[in-house]
Amino acid sequence: MTARLPRGAFVDLFTVSDRVRRYRDDLLEFMDEHVYPAEAVYERQMSESGDPHHQPRIVEELKAEARRRGLWNLFHPHPEWGPGLTNLEYAPLAEIMGRSAHLAPEATNCAAPDTGNMEVLTLFGSDEHKRKYLRPLLDGAIRSAFAMTEPGVASSDATNIELRMERDGDHYVLNGRKWFASNAMHKNCRVLIVMGKTDPDAAPHRQQSMMVVPIDAPGVTIVRSLPVFGYMDREGHAEILFEDVRVPVSDVLKGEGEGFAISQARLGPGRIHHCMRAIGVAERALDLMCRRADERVVFGHRLSDSANIRDWIAEARIEIERTRLLTLKAAWMMDTVGNKAARVEIAAIKVAAPGMALKIVDRAIQVHGGGGVTDDFPLANAWAQLRTLRLADGPDEVHKRAIALQELRKHRDSADAPWVPEVPVDGPGRPAVVGGGRRGERKTAGA
Repeated sequence: MTARLPRGAFVDLFTVSDRVRRYRDDLLEFMDEHVYPAEAVYERQMSESGDPHHQPRIVEELKAEARRRGLWNLFHPHPEWGPGLTNLEYAPLAEIMGRSAHLAPEATNCAAPDTGNMEVLTLFGSDEHKRKYLRPLLDGAIRSAFAMTEPGVASSDATNIELRMERDGDHYVLNGRKWFASNAMHKNCRVLIVMGKTDPDAAPHRQQSMMVVPIDAPGVTIVRSLPVFGYMDREGHAEILFEDVRVPVSDVLKGEGEGFAISQARLGPGRIHHCMRAIGVAERALDLMCRRADERVVFGHRLSDSANIRDWIAEARIEIERTRLLTLKAAWMMDTVGNKAARVEIAAIKVAAPGMALKIVDRAIQVHGGGGVTDDFPLANAWAQLRTLRLADGPDEVHKRAIALQELRKHRDSADAPWVPEVPVDGPGRPAVVGGGRRGERKTAGA
């Protein structure tokens, strides 16, 4: 076993290629030399613009530098379009990016939801989709959004989706409302991938389809940008109204009735990405906690001399390490035995990682006192983002339900007892169950 790597890089219990080590080292250098120093510049440029959805110049400069260094599209598992890393290889890189989650992923063209949309277009898009949208997305010239969640139904169950997609000759006509379409307010957002219902009379998991829709298509209206815990994120979380939006049949992805399968295919690696970035947030919060505890003097003693603060620091290290190992195990299983076999691990990390990071960030806020709840430190915003992550890609309760059902199934099978199948309510909150094999095969795509 190697010594623990700096900045929370994982302990090398798994075989890692020299190429991935180079990516990791180069990425750490890029973070130190460019990303962290850019954070204050970013805040200043955003403040001066007066626009919460402004695209600051510093972001474009970071993108150019990352591309120059070859730190570009690291997420993409297909060698034709990216470096072709496995889930296990990409996981520690996503963690490093998570330490500056509002800058590093976009700077390296590894930001959600573009990552998932790019993989969907790679796997299911036509040649025209690849030319018109995938290539510009890979170049970082445009951004995209994923419109699935709806305000009127529990969208953790994808069979509830109500937006109608009705066939009319060579087109489908879309009517309905979406919200939390993250990235739709980004200045460079040009295209949506939209999930809706094409056949209410089909089997529950064959009713939905996905379509490629330009964000400026007639009938598409951005109603508002939704704040998250009072923060108006730069990329936005839009509520979008679709009124008689006409979409050519050629813009249906994979085929009518394949929307649910695509939605499941989109979530597996995305959860690895989210969880590793959450671990990166936790690592940075722990760094800030330690620094603040050493600097602050209370009642004649440094905060770091207090037993409870040392307890928090020790517990943080333990919780980060065990969450990282569980996440790496899930990534390794996805690469070696497929997403279906790894579904319990995938569900488990989606519960464990945000909860762990939230706890550490909360304690770091406490150590920072009043400053911790301001924007003078990144902790308050990190807390808001992590708390939101407990809902994104499915709430904790849905993932726990999936884990419990698998455990009950094992118990009942081993006890030779009669087993009652679960109700088929898979949705965006459920672990991916499509296919298997190496990352990039037709099984899962990014977040």
